[in-house]
Amino acid sequence: MDWRGFAEQMGAMAHDLLEQPSVDRTLERITSSATELVEGCDAAGILLLNDQEAVSLAPSEPLVVELDQLQHQLGQGPCFDAARHAVEERVFRIADFMLEESRWRDFVPQAQKLGVGSMMGFLLFTEDDDFGALNFYSREPGAFTEVSQTAGVLLASHAAVALSSARTHAQMEQAVATRHQIGQAMGILMARHHIAENEAFNVLRRYSQDNNVKLRDIAQQVSEEGRLP
Repeated sequence: MDWRGFAEQMGAMAHDLLEQPSVDRTLERITSSATELVEGCDAAGILLLNDQEAVSLAPSEPLVVELDQLQHQLGQGPCFDAARHAVEERVFRIADFMLEESRWRDFVPQAQKLGVGSMMGFLLFTEDDDFGALNFYSREPGAFTEVSQTAGVLLASHAAVALSSARTHAQMEQAVATRHQIGQAMGILMARHHIAENEAFNVLRRYSQDNNVKLRDIAQQVSEEGRLP
């Protein structure tokens, strides 16, 4: 492994991740980087567990989605376990699907039929947030070495920071958009009913509370229809 070359690639990738315009594009860049930087990796994806649903994000090919859904259906698998926020173990790995695997007895033979030879799952997290698992797949048995695992850990760490930044930026954009929408709705109510600014806001707030509807949704309806629903 040319670690100097790898470090240069990681540095370029980290900068590139922060330049992505959206969360989705950041996720896509993460999984494409996995196939570029991790030896033996044929496919990659991010698995999130949302309540009782398994969500595959930025899969590099359809096989990733099939494997994510299989793990979710069976309730087992290295990437499924990683996304369940295991505390003691941050890395899960099946080195060779041809060998007996005691941890995921149901998953391994079915995944092997799909053409998987080896796989790894890394908990994708920052200090404050758990995002799920970054998963690497190979069609060859024994494709992932200790070097591959080290590279995966480094990539997952960089990816988590970039994803956290992208999500924060998206939340800020949403907050600004919501504030603008509410201001527009207040202006409509002020002009229509000849009321003051604080009174217009209180009208929106009370309607939101009385009808158990989010304030931004009420503001959007007022902006579109020119009145309260």
